[in-house]
Amino acid sequence: MSDDRLSDQEARGSESAGIGEPTPPASEEDGCPSGSAASPDIPLSPDPAGITPAGPGWLATRRSRIGLWWRGASPNLRGSVYMISALLVYAVMVGLFKHLGSAIPLVETLMIRQLIMSLVILAVVGRALPSMLRTRHPGLQIFRGVVTLASMLCGFSALIHIPLAQATSISFSQVLFVTIAAVLVLKEKVDSRRWAATVIGFIGILIMLNPSTEGLNFWALMAVGGAVFGACITVSVRLLGTSERTETILIYQGLVLIVALAWPAWAYWVWPSAEQWLALVLLSLFGTAGQWLITKAYQVGEAAALAPLDFSRLLLASFTGFVFFAEIPSLSTFIGSAIVIGATLYTIRRNARSRAEAGLAPPA
Repeated sequence: MSDDRLSDQEARGSESAGIGEPTPPASEEDGCPSGSAASPDIPLSPDPAGITPAGPGWLATRRSRIGLWWRGASPNLRGSVYMISALLVYAVMVGLFKHLGSAIPLVETLMIRQLIMSLVILAVVGRALPSMLRTRHPGLQIFRGVVTLASMLCGFSALIHIPLAQATSISFSQVLFVTIAAVLVLKEKVDSRRWAATVIGFIGILIMLNPSTEGLNFWALMAVGGAVFGACITVSVRLLGTSERTETILIYQGLVLIVALAWPAWAYWVWPSAEQWLALVLLSLFGTAGQWLITKAYQVGEAAALAPLDFSRLLLASFTGFVFFAEIPSLSTFIGSAIVIGATLYTIRRNARSRAEAGLAPPA
């Protein structure tokens, strides 16, 4: 803190002295005896506006203070900043996906997005690529890539064809499907309260699907499929997380997606316009940045503390859908999403409490 005050004093001293230039000696013609110094109480160059321009010292001081605040912040606060930044970035990405959905085939958009994302990852990995390609579970890596592709196809198809608020609300049910997958695959024990929350959450999903005499909305069912495959991704990451690096998982995901999307993207290719190319590049970069930010958020903060922030995606999706696509969420969407969010929050908090009582660290 003393360094900050010293920087402020030096900055103010250099500004009042004309940015460090020497003051000319006073002369007898100026009304001062020869050899006497000018009074320090009289400003040499008064600022009529009373505003001193900010110099490099001011910027350095502010940067230093922000750095001190960031280093002194609690892990959950820093994780929250990462999480909110990720959600804002994802909101832009989702809006661009919906904007391009009527003009560019989804497989083409996903292909371009994955190519750009893979180039960014390769640039970060650099010469360490050979070591990053080593994996103990190639079959599980391929499985994760396949379910990631299925989750993207289902989830983004729903985003394009139904209101953003409805698709986002249904996606929150992923945590409920993780509960079922954890019992079947990971052999975890789930108490009666979490089973009750899961059942209540599925009632909320059914309300949002809004069944009628014509049947269920196909694209809403696609959103449910995206949540199911998203739960498979979570379980596979838990299995891989004990022995595989994050970069390795992302590299294999890119390989699987590029191979699987290559032929469909070529078969249904529509050459984008200049404006669409810009949207595709921004979508890809924002998606990569969002994935990095949300990974950092969960590395720094606790999942139980960050999870409630994730539900602000519904507010962002509702705002984006209303302002840019004239979408007004239905009453069933609001009621169903409230039930799903409540059940999901309870499940997350209950999971965190169970691990704390068992003396286990939160899952990576």
